[in-house]
Parts: sequence; structure tokens; C-alpha cells
Amino acid sequence: MEWKNLYRGAMMGITELIPGVSSGTIAILLGIYDRLIQAINGLFSKDWKEHVLFLLPLGIGMLLALFSLSRVMKWLLESHPEPTRFFFLGLIVGIIPLLIRKAKVKTTFKVGHYLAIVIAAVLVGSMEFFATSDGAIIESLSFDNVLWLFGAGWLASIAMLLPGISGSLVMLLLGVYETAIEAISTLNLPIILVIGTGVIIGFFVCSRLIKYLLDNYPYMTYAAIIGLVLGSLVVVYPGISSVYVIFPSLITFIAGASTAILLGSKG
Repeated sequence: MEWKNLYRGAMMGITELIPGVSSGTIAILLGIYDRLIQAINGLFSKDWKEHVLFLLPLGIGMLLALFSLSRVMKWLLESHPEPTRFFFLGLIVGIIPLLIRKAKVKTTFKVGHYLAIVIAAVLVGSMEFFATSDGAIIESLSFDNVLWLFGAGWLASIAMLLPGISGSLVMLLLGVYETAIEAISTLNLPIILVIGTGVIIGFFVCSRLIKYLLDNYPYMTYAAIIGLVLGSLVVVYPGISSVYVIFPSLITFIAGASTAILLGSKG
């Protein structure tokens, strides 16, 4: 059992509480992204025990972070939005050098790769203009609600596995983000179960596609990932509401970037 995956999972879980920050980005930062995709795909192989021992503490860490820190993160985003988001901006900026090294940009990238970066960045960056937080909170389930929440969980799972796109951002776009946060904060188990089932099934289906792309088109895939990460900067950037938040936001940005660079170098 890889118990250090508990803190890795906790970091990934925390980021999924923030619209715009992807747990896939954090998985790359921690040096486990390729293995994460491989482990999800290998759960039904002869080596399933090895993959379970890798994924189990990761999942426990994510769940512990989601349930224990959802209220804290909600408070930080409501009370200190700029410094909080600038910390995550620093994390995202700090991961870019690691991605460039993994993709071997100087020796492998051609015009098509740079075009993929631009397209992916524009696609993710444009999500900010469609985001809405006006969705009504769902507190009880009907047949239509079950289908909608399950589908939202499925789509969010794709985003969780793709660095640069946040599952919580997808939920925000679909108008179910507030429902998910409220359900986690109040332990509304039926709603958590419906969304969670969609996420888990989506993981198994979508991880196969991502693994195929990484195995057969690694550099083009990393080009797209770099674009997704760059585009997420637009989504996460909160703006500056007053001069009083500039200094604390600068400090949290430096802290985030330093953390990413340090973890990336160790990874």
C-alpha cells in the first residue's frame, strides 16, 4: 500500500473544490499522472491488486479532503478569493516548466504541436465566458435529477483526468456546482452517490482513451495538455478588487509557484 498517496490524493481532492483547477494538473505535478491512468485502466487486468494498492489510498485521501475541507475552501473562496485563487495560479504557472521538460518541446515540437497548444488554450480559456453560478441547489432527487446529476458527474470525470480542465468548472458550467458543494457540506448521501457514480464510471471509460493517446501520440497529447493548462490561467485568474489584496495575492502566488517548482523537480 502506497500510503504517501494519502497526501497526494488530499492535494488532488482540494483542487477539485476549486472551479478552474484540475486534479489532473496536480497528478502531473506529483509525478503520478501516467501511473494514475495506467492504474485505472489496469483494475480489470491480472495485476489488479497492484493497481488497487496504488489507487485505494489515493481515493481515500481525495475523499477525506473533499469532506473535511469543503467548508474551509468555501470560506476561503468567499472571504479571501483573490489570494486563494492566486495560490492556485502559482501552482499552474509553476507546472509549465515540468510539462515542457516531459514533452521535450525543443526537440520534438513542430508547427502542429504549437497549433494544438493554441487550440486547447482557447477552448479552455473561453469556458470562463460561459461559466455561471446561477444553478438552483438540488436537495431531493427525481428521475430527471438523477439523470442530470449522473451525467454531470460523468462529464466532470473527463475534466478531472485531463490536466488544465477542472471537474468543478464543468459542474459550474452545467449549473450543478452549488448542488455538489452543498451535498458534500451537509452529507446529502443520495446526491453524493448519484454524482459519485457518474464520476467513477466516467473514470473507467475515459481513462482508456487518454491512455491510448499517451501511448500512441505522446508529444501531441502533451502539447494539448500544455494548452489546457495555459487556458486554465484565464479561468482561475480572479482579478484584483482593491490595492489591499495585491500584496497577499503576490505572496500566495509565489508560494504556489514555488511549491509547484519544488514538487516538479522532485517528481
